[in-house]
Amino acid sequence: MSTAAPEPKANMGQPIPRYDAVAKVTGRAEYAADVPLANPAYAYLVTSAIAKGRVDSFDLDEARRVRGVIDIITHENMVKLKDAKLFSNGGYMSTTVQPLKSADIAHDGQIIAVVLAESFEAARDAAHRVKVSYSTMPPTASFDSQGTTAAGAKGQLAQFKEDPEVGDFAKGFDSAEVKVSAEYETPTQHHNPMELFATSCAWNGDQLTIYEPSQYVYGLKNGVAEQLGVDADKVRVINAYVGGAFGSKGSVTPRTAIIASLARRLNRPVKLVATRDQGFTIATYRAETRHQVKLGAGRDGKLLALRHDGHEISSRPDPYAVGGTKTTTRLYACPNVASMVSIVRADRNTPGFMRSPPEVPYLFALESAMDELAIELNMDPIELRRINDTTTEPIKGKPYTSRSLMACFDEAAKAFDWSKRNPTPRSMSDGDWLIGYGCATTCYPTQMAPAAARVRLQRDGRVRVQIAGHEIGNGAYTVIAQAAAERLGVPIENVSVMIGDSDLPPAPVAGGSNSTASTCSAVMKVCDQVRQRLLKAVMPEEGVINRAKETVGVGRTPVTDAAHGDQALDREKAFDALGVGVVEEYGEWKPEGAPLDSFHAMYAGHARLIGGPEFGDKIAYAFGAEFVEVRINRNTREIRVPRLVGAFACGHIMNPRTARSQLMGGLIWGMSSALLEATEIDPRNARYVNDNLADYLVPVNADVPSVEVILLSEQDDQVNPAGVKGLGELGNVGTNAAVCNAIFHATGQRIRKLPVRLEKLEI
Repeated sequence: MSTAAPEPKANMGQPIPRYDAVAKVTGRAEYAADVPLANPAYAYLVTSAIAKGRVDSFDLDEARRVRGVIDIITHENMVKLKDAKLFSNGGYMSTTVQPLKSADIAHDGQIIAVVLAESFEAARDAAHRVKVSYSTMPPTASFDSQGTTAAGAKGQLAQFKEDPEVGDFAKGFDSAEVKVSAEYETPTQHHNPMELFATSCAWNGDQLTIYEPSQYVYGLKNGVAEQLGVDADKVRVINAYVGGAFGSKGSVTPRTAIIASLARRLNRPVKLVATRDQGFTIATYRAETRHQVKLGAGRDGKLLALRHDGHEISSRPDPYAVGGTKTTTRLYACPNVASMVSIVRADRNTPGFMRSPPEVPYLFALESAMDELAIELNMDPIELRRINDTTTEPIKGKPYTSRSLMACFDEAAKAFDWSKRNPTPRSMSDGDWLIGYGCATTCYPTQMAPAAARVRLQRDGRVRVQIAGHEIGNGAYTVIAQAAAERLGVPIENVSVMIGDSDLPPAPVAGGSNSTASTCSAVMKVCDQVRQRLLKAVMPEEGVINRAKETVGVGRTPVTDAAHGDQALDREKAFDALGVGVVEEYGEWKPEGAPLDSFHAMYAGHARLIGGPEFGDKIAYAFGAEFVEVRINRNTREIRVPRLVGAFACGHIMNPRTARSQLMGGLIWGMSSALLEATEIDPRNARYVNDNLADYLVPVNADVPSVEVILLSEQDDQVNPAGVKGLGELGNVGTNAAVCNAIFHATGQRIRKLPVRLEKLEI
């Protein structure tokens, strides 16, 4: 084994190379914009140069004179599309703002025209020649701008059902011997996946095929059908690979139905590849947040009171919020808890899911406050968390299905050499460099959703698995193949996997770190159906058949039976008994406690994720501990992070290689969210300033010399048949707090507003 392919521990699968590795490194992997289309027209978007107001008129004469221009579409000649609901309010859409519906402008960069041409170059040239006259109104940019409105998220948003509370916070806080009260801020951030936002649409009669990078092909299929007013069975989405998404491609953006409508209008395929800067406004982003955290504790460090109030920016029309208090109020033992989440409306495009949507901003606030409390108590921050560790969450008293938080801290602290830390701020240095150590808890809800799969087993042992999952860089092809191979007892090389196509059996959105748990549980169930048919053919005794239906642990030899001396099933004999050469089964799986309409919703493209704090009479989370070393130059204030160490416990690890890769990427992104990433907003015009990869800062290799990922062995048989806890979004939670905690240790200065730039340091 190697660092990239860690030796599997108990309850871990093998670290086999990625199923799609060769295709990706040789260029054979086909992304949405790569798909060849017959005689396509090329679309180029024209977006608004103002954030609030109206389009008075267009001057299109010069644009129309560009050779190759086919047509220019504005609100004046666009076919009207049907309205649709927001994804987070039970619909499909990333926003309810519908471009090209009227002359009204709701936010900067709104689509106001589409140029169609015979080539991309002609479309781009013409788009740049479109002249627009506006009537402008003063926009509201952010929290401190005039004109914002604020109201509680509860009651506005279907996905936000409560402001968690228990006990009497005011009384508990008043009686506490040690108190911390602080405010924290996180900025707007944009996903910036390598693959741009692309859409290609082609009609064949009344059948529409969409090629688009999507984290939810069934949601896209049904959402576009709703907007176009056509039967969803007439729409197919094909999306074999996604070149990064991080949440930005999880819901339906307005561009898709527009391009589909124009393709129908032209009676020829239309291809759109939006530009990088357009991606900042035609898709979603992480909203900026503000937090007030109050902690009260006894001298022994035990929490007596916790209050977390969060405020989030959203657009005028859409009540979007992530509401991370559902996690922060349940993380530690505390008898008196209160919380409140408010939505603040501004003239901006609607935010959306971005990797670890609630936890990244909300745990930054809580884990920073916990570090501040440790300082007030003169206590090691790890010990403060140990004192407040709990096996039941405080709001409703539900037990965790498993919780290995302190085991993660112990492993990570040992690997990091935390014991060598001098706890006094500004006490460690190396020449001109001040050295700081910081740590933080990471956690992410274990979620899953209904899924279906089709599995085909041939007499020669070859297997084909079909499920409309999504390969967004997470290793979906690989772990699905592993689940089938292990369940059916065949070599991984015998398994072929088909995903990323809405004609395949439905799978949920690739978000909320639910994909592996959901898709693998469904695939395992259908593999069991295949086994049952084979076992029944050669061993028809009722007891044997019943045992064949039982769930077996992943990694064990599945095609054996205790009643027959653990002898492997003779596959060829079973096929002979059946008189067939192929066995194929289709099956549906849903997690325990899923709503009654789960399967209907699954086919309609509505995700029914359950888990986390809402997991029946239990609570389900994956946990980890993250440690950071920072070095800050006394003279230049340059900030460096030479080491990142994280230890994580996530139930059954399907593949340590792909798991390590995801967690490493998460740690790097978490560091980036602390020091680099912020979308700058012009407060006068409510427009994004650094809408490009030259000015929007992201880390490169030189920024991350050492990243160590430790995978702990953890068994959790309560979460799902696969025993999997999602980990894709776990790695970047808490890292921003760990960085700021390390900066305080190095300098004695507490930074509560992200990102931390050298001009904020006073050393």
